[in-house]
Amino acid sequence: MSAVQELGALLRLRLLQLVALTGLLATVGFIAVNSKYCVRDLDIWWHLKVGDWVAQNLGVPHSGILSRTAAHRPWVAYSWGYEVLLSRAYAWFGLVGMATFGVLLTLGVAYAIFWALQHLAGRFWPALALSAIACSAFLFDMMPRPGFFSIILFCVTLALIFEANRSGQVQRLYWLPLIFLSWSNLHIQFIYGLFLVGLFLGVNLVQRVAAQVGMVPGFLAPSAVPAGPLAIVFATCVLATLVGPYSYHLYGVIAEYSRAKLTYSMIIELQPLSFRSYSNYVELLLGAAGFFAVGRQKKVDLFKLALLVFASVAAFRTMRDAWFLCIPAAACIADVPVEEAEHEARETWPELAGVFACVALTLLLFARGTDFTARRLDRAISGTFPVNAVNFLRQNPPAGPLYNTFDWGGFLMWYMPQYPVSIDGRNDLYGDEMDAPAFTTDNGDPSYKNNPVLNEAGVVLLRKTDGLVSALELDPRFRKIYQDQLATVFVKQ
Repeated sequence: MSAVQELGALLRLRLLQLVALTGLLATVGFIAVNSKYCVRDLDIWWHLKVGDWVAQNLGVPHSGILSRTAAHRPWVAYSWGYEVLLSRAYAWFGLVGMATFGVLLTLGVAYAIFWALQHLAGRFWPALALSAIACSAFLFDMMPRPGFFSIILFCVTLALIFEANRSGQVQRLYWLPLIFLSWSNLHIQFIYGLFLVGLFLGVNLVQRVAAQVGMVPGFLAPSAVPAGPLAIVFATCVLATLVGPYSYHLYGVIAEYSRAKLTYSMIIELQPLSFRSYSNYVELLLGAAGFFAVGRQKKVDLFKLALLVFASVAAFRTMRDAWFLCIPAAACIADVPVEEAEHEARETWPELAGVFACVALTLLLFARGTDFTARRLDRAISGTFPVNAVNFLRQNPPAGPLYNTFDWGGFLMWYMPQYPVSIDGRNDLYGDEMDAPAFTTDNGDPSYKNNPVLNEAGVVLLRKTDGLVSALELDPRFRKIYQDQLATVFVKQ
């Protein structure tokens, strides 16, 4: 084969790879656009309202703003960076801008996974296949919330650590403090990244101590990264998380979440795997494949093994943390020793620009042919939230205060701000002591008559299916003034 023919074959192969990457990202984008998760999410609205508050006040809140019952409770808006971005997307481009922001975050997760796996595998096709499997295991079971920033930054952190672990070059980790500076102002799950770095350091120290006393099993791979610089990197990462408006108070929020019990039993996404969805089985198989990839090596990497064990415990405990197992498992599969000569050149910036441009154009054409418009997004909102009921209350405003069903608190904060909500999705603000009565009252438990928040309410807005609706229809203290397919409104007699 002549040099010209060889070059042509190489270009065709490269073009095929770029088309495949475009196809993966476009598919992820199609699903994100079609699902409209960005406007159907129960929590997205309180994030939007908090972002508006931060933008208007040029500062972050320190108490339970926009709540009637928890207004004076201390509260940390730990995702304030995400919330400001969301607020500006809506302020500049309306519902389409807000929904597009969520689609871009989803695409960012998919590309971050591919980027990390390609860095580790050194080959395009294994990285692409593993990325598709990992995305199918968790990405479409999640809403595009601040946690998507955590997943993106976790991928970067994991790739840097795996590369440092393989090469022994701690210099690769010098980017981590800057990553954690951003991460800690975007989402509270920066603690997962700190755990990753801390685990890497802890395993390193254990292996070095074991080596000094002659207790290193022959089947374990030695630690190649020097412990001293690694410890400094970890300490600097911790300090970087303190650079922000909330400083060390972020760790108080983490401690509160660790003590919460009710939310993990009541909120579906925080419950253990149910294996009612194919994605749960993909997660299980991917995790098992990760363990197999680590165990089949001549020398077992203790850090990877420990990471998979801890990640499995977290991911099987709560469905929302599926990514915490899927991404490390895929990384362990991808991070197989390959001769340097077999490594393929990664995409150049012009090539990536072309891929992103093709994805954007494809999604734009797809969105124009579907119902991804302001009008249709508004219709999707009206089919999920009590838009008609709120419009009725605006035209016939009763005296407050408001008692609202738990799931709609975030939306009411945004769409009906004249009535501060009694409860919303900020579990860290209300805690189990306020969430528990709200759940039992909404279900129509006879103890609702002793709920002081309900008893002092002048207007009650509930889902039509809430058990409390039947109870209040028989309660002489309340009178039903509105009902539609979604909502029911009562006022105090």
